[in-house]
Amino acid sequence: MICLGERSWFVLRREAHCQRILFPLSCFLIKQRMVTDREREVTMEVKNETTIQEFILEGFPAVRHLGSLLFLVHLLAYLASMTGNMVIIIITWVDRRLQTPMYILLSTFSFCECCFITTVIPKLLSIFLSGRQTIPFTACLVQAFLFLFLGAVIFFLMAVMSLDRYLAICKPLHYPSIMNLRVSFLLVFFCYTLSFIFFTCLMLKVSQLWFCGPNVISHFFCDLGSLIHLSCSDTRSVEIYFFFLTSFVLLLSLFITIIVYSNIIVTVMGLPSAKERQKAFSTCSSHLIVLFLMYGSCVFIYLKPKQTNRLDSNREAALVNTVVTPLLNPVIYTLRNKQVHQALRDTVSRKRLQK
Repeated sequence: MICLGERSWFVLRREAHCQRILFPLSCFLIKQRMVTDREREVTMEVKNETTIQEFILEGFPAVRHLGSLLFLVHLLAYLASMTGNMVIIIITWVDRRLQTPMYILLSTFSFCECCFITTVIPKLLSIFLSGRQTIPFTACLVQAFLFLFLGAVIFFLMAVMSLDRYLAICKPLHYPSIMNLRVSFLLVFFCYTLSFIFFTCLMLKVSQLWFCGPNVISHFFCDLGSLIHLSCSDTRSVEIYFFFLTSFVLLLSLFITIIVYSNIIVTVMGLPSAKERQKAFSTCSSHLIVLFLMYGSCVFIYLKPKQTNRLDSNREAALVNTVVTPLLNPVIYTLRNKQVHQALRDTVSRKRLQK
């Protein structure tokens, strides 16, 4: 009993000794953790206070004195582009003769063009009319996403339309069995889905960046390269991912288009009639001019690894894709077509008879 009591007293004394040592250590660790948590909270509060809530679109400060004239010119171009593309969409779905794979693809292309230019042109018109424009952070991200998403869809559709023309010209006997309405709708769905997945992932990465200032974007819309350049975070991984995506979209569609038109030209050269060759070359040359403008401006803007190299020069190049080519596309791709002319005349005649 005495031995047991001495042992218990020894254990209690050792525990008390351990508590005298460990208790201050645990208190120190708890205090350190509280200080760290408080510092993190303060850092987050400061970060939230300094996070940019809106951006300023600078536009074209060098030609601000010509704002009214430029507003009128770009407004007329916008209305002409919208009218031409809407005519294509309406006439394709009204006239059953035009409900073929080629015209379904063209009407989808026109719909994308309408959405694409509407994403940026209204803000451009506001800049010409009133000078600098502010845009909230969330709206800026949405505009950047729509611009890239719809742009990618347009380039994929151009490649698909090139393939459609290749099958119609070079493989006319196999065309009905290969290209039908079901295949054309699947190709359109593929273009939209692939573009959406690519650029949704990119915008999720961009939305996690920290923007602490400055907030002036040297552009007439929320260009993603200019936006990334303003971030206070480490943007190397985002820039690499952005460069990879834009390169993939542009080079893949360009590669398909070049191969397809090369085969078309070879086939056209083999036509026996000089008149048929001249007509085919006239059509191909107009298509190639639009393709050169679109791909040339985009390659100039996006196929540079360092985004800072292009910030001062991409505004003018972006006008080609947002103003010039949308104005030319309806005329070159569809409105010069005799079948479309006939469908328009028949539709107008039916409307007159109904009155």
